[in-house]
Amino acid sequence: MTPTGSSPRGRRGKAALFVVLCSWAGVAPHWLEPPRNLLPAASLTLLLGAYLVRNVLGQLWHRNRAQSSADGPGLEAASGEGSWPGPWPAVDVVVAARDEQAVVGRLVERVSRLRYRHGVLRLWVVDDGSEDRTPELLKALEASTPMLRVLRRPRHAGGGKSGALNAVLEQLEGSWMLVLDADAGLQEDLLERLIPLAEQGGWSAMQLRKAVVNAGCNLLTRAQAMEMALDALVQEGRLAGGGVAELRGNGQLLRREAITRAGGFNEDTVTDDLDLSFRLLLAGEPVGVLWDPPVEEEAVLTVQALWRQRQRWAEGGLQRFFDYWPGLLSERLNPAQKFDLTNFFLLQYVLPMVSVVDLLTALVTRTAPTVWPLSIVALGLSGAAIVAGCRRPSEGPALPAMNPLAAALGIAYLMHWFVVIPWVTLRMALLPKRLVWAKTQHLGSEAGTESSADDLSLAIDPLADQLPDPSTQVS
Repeated sequence: MTPTGSSPRGRRGKAALFVVLCSWAGVAPHWLEPPRNLLPAASLTLLLGAYLVRNVLGQLWHRNRAQSSADGPGLEAASGEGSWPGPWPAVDVVVAARDEQAVVGRLVERVSRLRYRHGVLRLWVVDDGSEDRTPELLKALEASTPMLRVLRRPRHAGGGKSGALNAVLEQLEGSWMLVLDADAGLQEDLLERLIPLAEQGGWSAMQLRKAVVNAGCNLLTRAQAMEMALDALVQEGRLAGGGVAELRGNGQLLRREAITRAGGFNEDTVTDDLDLSFRLLLAGEPVGVLWDPPVEEEAVLTVQALWRQRQRWAEGGLQRFFDYWPGLLSERLNPAQKFDLTNFFLLQYVLPMVSVVDLLTALVTRTAPTVWPLSIVALGLSGAAIVAGCRRPSEGPALPAMNPLAAALGIAYLMHWFVVIPWVTLRMALLPKRLVWAKTQHLGSEAGTESSADDLSLAIDPLADQLPDPSTQVS
């Protein structure tokens, strides 16, 4: 089943058109005389700056409001067992696992400790062609854990993570499915707090804040912890302004019937969560976000691993706009949602592309860059949002302490998107389409202290530059 208005065809041509338009936008202002050449960037700066101030920094004033209301934009579940008047719905915890011997045992133990005495709780692990000890570990765990169900797929069954989730979706009976990564960390009362909030709020899906458990390992993991706090704050702000909230893969609670109505998981994408966000949006299924309790996960430890991960995120993010643009422009979305998506698209994808073209043009023509007002405002407000997010009271792993140096690190780290987005866009425009489940390697070490730095790097990136990815599917 495919939602009306989506089409995975022609992505290469759409990417090429996007490159051409962004290149024109980066070059054209250099034809104007100063200071008129700054007018396009200044106009966008006013628009996007107002959007960021309202939807991001506005959380500084709203974060102390009561968050337990079901119609609140950013929700926090009350501590302790949730209040629910009727029978508690059955919940299926679902994990797509490939080569997860380091963490699969810990995952089963953590899910087994979840307190959900009033309903039926099952754990489904889809072994997606693991070639390490994951299958034998799951076989032993299945024999000793009554709640565990294991579904096995061949390694090249197709569809990546979406294919694994679709395979198990047909067998689920619960009202809700909680999708986790294999390295997920959970508070024991999570479901007792989360399910009442989701049921009473009428949500079709809810995304938990992602909290980095190994933030103290190095500067890169610390920066990723800042980024996750920023992302959660942005999500709340977008929803508060009548905009769109998005799923983030790990820690997403999904109403099973809503997923079926939206057409299931798209097997023609590299980011199942981002694609599903648009499917739910176009199907009229509301998505909420939850600051506390969070879901814990490991940040990648090396630049090489980050580069591969962010390429996949960037490609999947652009793919969904290319695939669903007819529906996004249709009457299925209200004006506030369209305004939010337009601003988000400009900031996340257009700004990096235009900025790079503007800089290259400035170097060739020996003129001053023209996009700098917009770039400075966007990075500055993002830095302020990092500070706001990291200073916010939160459960789970401690957020990085904020000071001028930490804020500067966060801003400098965000600039990697000005490299990733243009590179991925050019690759999408010039090279044939590839579908790759470039999974993140999970080590099972909360602080990164169980192995040496060299061992950790090898575990994350074994011969990545020498050997082809066996999960690559060319279509």
